[in-house]
Amino acid sequence: MREKGIWKRPKAATLAVALALSLAGFGGAEASHIWSAHSAPALKLADPNEGPSRTGFAPVVKTVLPTVVNISSTKVVKRSQDDMFGPEMNPFFRQFFGDESSRQFRMPPQQQREQGLGSGVIVTPDGYILTNNHVVDGATDIRVTLKDKREFKARVIGTDPRTDIAVLKIDATGLPAIVIGDSSKVQVGDYALAVGDPFGVGQTVTMGIVSATGRANLGIEDYEDFIQTDAPINPGNSGGALINDRGELIGINTAIISHGSEGNQGIGFAVPVNLARNVMDEILKNGKVTRAYIGIVPQDVSPALAKAFGEKDLRGALVGDVSPNSPAQKSGLQRGDIILEVNGTPVTDANQLRMSISMMQPGADVKLKLMRNGSEREVSVKLGELPTKEASAKGKSQGSESSALSGVSVENLDSETARQVGVPANTQGVVVTDISPSSTAAGSGLQRGDVIQEVNHQPVKNTSDFERAVRNSKEETLLLVNRQGNTMYVAV
Repeated sequence: MREKGIWKRPKAATLAVALALSLAGFGGAEASHIWSAHSAPALKLADPNEGPSRTGFAPVVKTVLPTVVNISSTKVVKRSQDDMFGPEMNPFFRQFFGDESSRQFRMPPQQQREQGLGSGVIVTPDGYILTNNHVVDGATDIRVTLKDKREFKARVIGTDPRTDIAVLKIDATGLPAIVIGDSSKVQVGDYALAVGDPFGVGQTVTMGIVSATGRANLGIEDYEDFIQTDAPINPGNSGGALINDRGELIGINTAIISHGSEGNQGIGFAVPVNLARNVMDEILKNGKVTRAYIGIVPQDVSPALAKAFGEKDLRGALVGDVSPNSPAQKSGLQRGDIILEVNGTPVTDANQLRMSISMMQPGADVKLKLMRNGSEREVSVKLGELPTKEASAKGKSQGSESSALSGVSVENLDSETARQVGVPANTQGVVVTDISPSSTAAGSGLQRGDVIQEVNHQPVKNTSDFERAVRNSKEETLLLVNRQGNTMYVAV
């Protein structure tokens, strides 16, 4: 009997059966004989000489499991600790000591050790391991446990918080290493297996499919090009392997959307292995990740922006701003240009442009095909290195009720206001001081604190210019907005 009520037969049922048999004319011995015969039916057993079915993923998983490790980390954090007389004082003590005592007996911040669990993937036989930066960030001690239970102290070779990738090293040789796949060939609908150590329960494999590729603008990392999967990913899976049906590594499991449940909801994200490998190569070669830099703020070409610029197709990336003295400015790129191709490869959106440039080497020459004022042209740009700082009585007017900017209030911009909203002191324009949440402008992305510098390509220096431009604006209005030092276009 394993569990009461599951494996144990109720006595009442046994008694009822015996009574029924007796009433039917059978003696006690005969009843026992018949019950025994009916309780042992003939079973058809599998042939022990036949091997197990191989239509599943067992052979693939068998080779991958030894390459996935458990990572436990320790870091020291400062936390405020209140004793029983602190702000959360028990009401029983509060009636004797009062609220004032909470300040008198408050404990100073204390140092505490915080434990973390995650996963990692062995990528070389001599002990290099890929994982997430957030698994080891700030850790003072990192331990790696292999599938065979051996434990090693690990050291951090390098990290890249912008992509949430870290490279660790353990002193061991002859380790099983995972086969590196090609994430550029991953397609929606492909099988995907997530391997890791969720919740610290031990190695676990879950299955799903690739739900999407190129997921970005999620606010998880600075550089996002995620593979999305519905293979269950839970806390502790971070840094583990996302593999295809051949057992090849296609991604490093990184994040989930949980809606507060702290568990899998069928939407998980992995850093593509091509990106992770590029980061690892940079760390091993240069000790850090160097990224190419072009010096623009790209935007997606929305239907409203395409219409405003006279474009029929939703393609390319719109140049919202050009940084001073940047490679883009030196090559003649301008605000309002739409970049269509990079070295002959079509540009689908702003994130794809940003990712492709960032994975190139500083000093490389790239050819850009772009659209300017309805005409295509080519521009050659010599890429620079991404600056460390990056991956970075007032007149009042209100848009008329009949314009696209109704519900928007602006004021003249002075040096003090410019400092407050984070734009250069010499910036010309009007600052948005209030915007109705239900207005069309708010729905288009305009925000309080934005500085409007142009309306339909017409410069705006003060509220008078703004009022004039609003009166002359069409149903759709194109704004050039400066937001904390960077310009961008907003189509309202």
